[in-house]
Amino acid sequence: MKKVWIPYLGALALTIAACGPKVTNNNSSSAPETPTPPAVEASVKMAGMDQKIPMDPSVRMGKLSNGLTYYIQNNGKPEDKVELRLAINAGSIVEDDDQQGLAHMMEHMNFNGTTHFQKNDLIDYLQGIGVKFGADLNAYTSFDETVYILPIPSDDPEKLDKGFMILSDWAGGALLETEAINDERGVILEESRTGKGANDRMNKVTFPVLFANSRYAERLPIGKDEIIQNFNPDAIRRFQKDWYRPDLMAVIAVGDLDVETLEAKIKEHFGDIPAAEKPRKRDVFGIPNHEETLIAIAQDPEASFAQVRVQYKDSKEATPTTTVADLREELVNGLFSQMMNNRLQELTTKPNPPFIFGSSSYGGFGIRGKNAYSSFAGTAPDGQLKALETLLEENQRVKLFGFQKGEFNRAKTSYKSFYETFYKDRDKRESGRIVGSYVDQFLEGNTVPSVEYSYHTTMALMPNITLAEINAKMDSYLHDDNRSIVFTGPETKEVPTKEQILTILDEVANRKVTAYQDTKVRENLIENLPSVGTIAKTEVNDKLGTTTYTLSNGATVTTKKTEFKNDEVLMRAYSYGGASLFSDEDYMAVNQAMGGVTEGGVAGLDQTDMGKYMTGKLVSVSPRVGNISETFSGSATPDDMETMFQLVHLYFTDINKDKEAYQSFIDKQKSFLGSYLSRPESYFSNELSKMRYGSNPRYTGFPTPEMMDAADYDRAYELFKERFSDAGDFNFYLVGNIDETQIQDFAKKYIASLPSTGKKEMYKVDPWREDSKKPRKKVVKKGIEEKSTVQIIWSGEAIAYSSKEDMALDALGEIATIKIIETLREQEGGIYGGGARGSLSKISYPSYNFLISFPCGPDNVDKLVAAALNELELIKKNGPTDKDMNKVKEAYLLEHKENLESNGYWLNTLYTAGYEQKDPNKMLEFEAAVANLSNADVQAAANKYIDENYLLAVLLPEDK
Repeated sequence: MKKVWIPYLGALALTIAACGPKVTNNNSSSAPETPTPPAVEASVKMAGMDQKIPMDPSVRMGKLSNGLTYYIQNNGKPEDKVELRLAINAGSIVEDDDQQGLAHMMEHMNFNGTTHFQKNDLIDYLQGIGVKFGADLNAYTSFDETVYILPIPSDDPEKLDKGFMILSDWAGGALLETEAINDERGVILEESRTGKGANDRMNKVTFPVLFANSRYAERLPIGKDEIIQNFNPDAIRRFQKDWYRPDLMAVIAVGDLDVETLEAKIKEHFGDIPAAEKPRKRDVFGIPNHEETLIAIAQDPEASFAQVRVQYKDSKEATPTTTVADLREELVNGLFSQMMNNRLQELTTKPNPPFIFGSSSYGGFGIRGKNAYSSFAGTAPDGQLKALETLLEENQRVKLFGFQKGEFNRAKTSYKSFYETFYKDRDKRESGRIVGSYVDQFLEGNTVPSVEYSYHTTMALMPNITLAEINAKMDSYLHDDNRSIVFTGPETKEVPTKEQILTILDEVANRKVTAYQDTKVRENLIENLPSVGTIAKTEVNDKLGTTTYTLSNGATVTTKKTEFKNDEVLMRAYSYGGASLFSDEDYMAVNQAMGGVTEGGVAGLDQTDMGKYMTGKLVSVSPRVGNISETFSGSATPDDMETMFQLVHLYFTDINKDKEAYQSFIDKQKSFLGSYLSRPESYFSNELSKMRYGSNPRYTGFPTPEMMDAADYDRAYELFKERFSDAGDFNFYLVGNIDETQIQDFAKKYIASLPSTGKKEMYKVDPWREDSKKPRKKVVKKGIEEKSTVQIIWSGEAIAYSSKEDMALDALGEIATIKIIETLREQEGGIYGGGARGSLSKISYPSYNFLISFPCGPDNVDKLVAAALNELELIKKNGPTDKDMNKVKEAYLLEHKENLESNGYWLNTLYTAGYEQKDPNKMLEFEAAVANLSNADVQAAANKYIDENYLLAVLLPEDK
């Protein structure tokens, strides 16, 4: 919760994140493809582009007499759950000079004493009903808004009422007691500490350029440490009075409950909040226009990755999407970006690519009221000027020659496929995926139409969008004013200069570039169809609803048909063996090369051709050679399942050998990983790995450029083909909207036809073991900032695997996390976040692992380590409290209830049961297993696995 989310130079979404009758949806599991109704098409044509987009009729909007806005929608997925949001139209941008950081701290204080909940009681109550702090219960503060997130059970009237009570307390019931404020200062400062480092230091250089001459450059949500340390409590009370008021608030409720009940709850809990008297004006802060090109170059010794951004801000203010014309404009911009990014992606597949990845798009960039066309690339540290030149040149190529018809048709096809899937799954959307659009509507003003309207209107608009108007877009995107260029990355011998950047701008603008050459690809993925195999045996598990087919070559295919999503099928597969069957010499030779084998494509199609062939197909297949198995993972729509099976077949039989594609992979890896260890946390992790695993003959360590250059592609290709030469011991699992007749047909045609030796391979168990039967300590000194990371690790070989003991060790991790937050954060104020996790593993040999980790100040390491260990000692001595056990059990059951309606959960559970040779029917006994888990079980697990033989690893800053 309240976590800092500042994806540097990405979207720049600068954020600190931190029962009545039920309506049942009886739609069928497979929504038919529906053509655009003539009425919709005629309406769009007759009313013209000025026609207002209608709000989704299933949402009830209203405004209370005090000015508070609300949005309510009944949605039955997941069952018995309502997603609540409280949106405040105020963030760090409205802070006074003496309040910098207090919008964010106000968010914290809403969890530290309110009208109905004393300090920590709120989190305690919610954990008691299965709502996890951080994972479920959450909040964030950004420049322009603060949003509180609360999922709550809807099948219990008391819990539902308490949920709305909490939301109303957040709306204005924070007590803001001086003692609680002073206690929270330390937590905020620790959160600030976690964000310090290379990105933070580079932000101080680049933000004044990205947000030039605006208040946004001065009001980062995390605020200033000196203000957090010293502000008068009246300053935060003033912030609450000014900005936490009904006319700046919206309550959003989406979930499995009728609209009337939810509306009544909103009126009951929010109707009596008084309207503000003489409310302070909520100013809108924009970004001024500028004539010159603004440039920022920021390098840092701890930066691990180099980036380039070219940004062309609009001179006009952005307006919300409210009309058909606005929707059409979004489609045009989206199609442009699709085609542009296809070209940039193609460049990354060439030898010595100009960047690791690149993208261009038009839209917002982290603040309200302004859009921009942005081109972005991740590069090698010394490749920023080349990346900039390439981005500009590709923009220039489009400006002079535009896109081609084939590119345009592929982009349209891709968009249509996306919208068709969106439409088919319209009755299967989770409430958590819906609620955000209403938060956005309140804060940004964008109309939220129904899925049906979006789909049919898009299908009506798409045929009339021309290639010429998309090609003309670049003339409005590119301009010399409001242009900014930002370089960030590791320190280099030759630092790029503003003069070099300006020279490249001028040269590319006057360069004679050539037109892009598009190529066609063949229509069939498999040109010579294989001989069809057969199904030798069919087994049905009525309890699980699964069917397992044993094919004529020995492979098995297990399926489960579900109705959770109309347009989704997920797939996983495994065969034992993997790299464990390589000789040590081969393992070391191919370790860095194996990931590049699939870069060459299949069946004579390279990555670019594969991308073109896959246009309109929502399908993916990823093969992998792991340590003890070779595997597949994939997904497809029901319409694209055959393509998924074809790709699986081709990875067995016809994978390309392409040294140029492989070298491109190696070049990108070297660019990406070259400075990775400059980041203190990464360096720490690597040093810890060397200590723990360095004596293993197969330990490779962190990949260096020299290791990647020395990797043996030829041998890797041979070994990949070897591992995928025998399909007879592969086990496939498919879950989703499956047609069993189709599955049987595809399995016979593409899997049963694969070669098989009739052997069932088994992996080799590595005889090496970590020396963990003694106390160990590793201190690593790396980094400029005064911050540390602590890990306390228990690990080793277990006597035997037990599912009950596995659950007990996991529960110990959950309980230890609760105690760490209570003690190290709330009592000591010494950490912002932290936790523990524990598990038992069965494969490849029984083993256990338990980890405690947290960041903190260097001066607090010893004290906090002792406090964390003390919490475990108390559990060993006394066992967990009934209260904490109940919290964990409630969370398990709540999560399991939702998981049972997830294709991903069923797939992973079935796959894991097969992979680890467990009884899959045991998943049906989960609730009983939770009920039978006792305090004594957790205490026994703690006493068995938590002892003095732990590894204490500490990252400290470098000596000054």
